[in-house]
Amino acid sequence: MAEQDRMSVGSAGGAAVEAAGAEEYGKVKGRAQREIIWHRFRRHRLALAGGVVLILLYLSAIFTPWITPYGFNEQNFTAINSAPTLEHPMGTDRLGRDELTRVLYGGRVSLMVGLGVGVFCTAIGAGVGILAGYYGKRVDTGLMSFTDFILVLPLIPLLLVAGSIFQFTPITMTMVLVLFLWGAIARLTRGQVLAVRNQEYVQAAKAIGVSDFKIMLRHILPNVVGVLVVQATLYVALAILLESAASFLGFGIQPPTPSWGNLLTDARATMTTQWWLTVFPGAMIVITALCVNFLGDGLRDALDPKSVE
Repeated sequence: MAEQDRMSVGSAGGAAVEAAGAEEYGKVKGRAQREIIWHRFRRHRLALAGGVVLILLYLSAIFTPWITPYGFNEQNFTAINSAPTLEHPMGTDRLGRDELTRVLYGGRVSLMVGLGVGVFCTAIGAGVGILAGYYGKRVDTGLMSFTDFILVLPLIPLLLVAGSIFQFTPITMTMVLVLFLWGAIARLTRGQVLAVRNQEYVQAAKAIGVSDFKIMLRHILPNVVGVLVVQATLYVALAILLESAASFLGFGIQPPTPSWGNLLTDARATMTTQWWLTVFPGAMIVITALCVNFLGDGLRDALDPKSVE
């Protein structure tokens, strides 16, 4: 009896040691994977520079009230249509408003819309795509039929119609863009899930009784997260461009709330004489879109398991 007790204690102790070793191995493996991803990303100099610039842009948008002493709608009639000076580094507009302040506040709107669209489109698209790809059959048919309906909707005309009906705020603009843009991510995610749902580790998890939710969360999602991260970055740039285009056409964010798009609209009449009113908001749109695309390229290479060191 004593011998059996010693054997059972030894077995329990061995199991505990083995479990602890497996947990430690998982931590080490996860840490090694993060180091490999960071090493791959760091080699992509444009992506690294793009990420730094984007961080600076978002920080400047967040801390705009502390960066500039002016309000975005504050008028100075003694400095109307002033070219860039030390007091007004980006000049002033026809009402004497500081252009730097308006560009920074416009960045708060445009960057918030871009980030919101990127996050929510990815979340909705990933959820729909994983459910459709994992369950298949009727679930797949129903979800993908609805996704196809979203994809065939004419985006720009519907965006302009929505802008003429509703008073667009940054939140409503984000919601409308998310409504029209999540479908492509759902399609892409579904394709990735179909490629991994029949792998041995997924079938083994099913065989030992792991719930579908845990399988999708722990086994399916980690295998598609790389694609989702890249798509999220690209959708940030797409949303900023769409918001700017809609605001430029007069159907997006309406004055006096500044955005990069409606700043360009205000500058159309004086484009040849007050160049700074066009150059600075236009440059911010171009720089942001380029940096987001560089970041997406770097993340795609870093998260690709087939990437060669």
